[in-house]
Amino acid sequence: MIDVGIKVRKLVLVCTNERTDGTECCAMKGSVELHKKLKEAVKAVTHDVRVSKTGCLDRCSAGATVVIMPDNVWLGQVTEEDIPEIVKLIV
Repeated sequence: MIDVGIKVRKLVLVCTNERTDGTECCAMKGSVELHKKLKEAVKAVTHDVRVSKTGCLDRCSAGATVVIMPDNVWLGQVTEEDIPEIVKLIV
């Protein structure tokens, strides 16, 4: 095991899980585009926060789901309109 040298102040996880059987999932609720736009918005104001896609966070009915670590903040029903408020929480 090696340290890959990534040092961030916060890690933001956006569930982009997509289910092929048609059952409820975050991707169905716009999370792929949400991830892209949130990443751009965060990058515009800080470089010590990483915004990453993740698989299922087991909150499909509350999706799109975003988790802010190490704060342990879990946000549900997130839309692109929420991005400015999320950026304020992060920076």
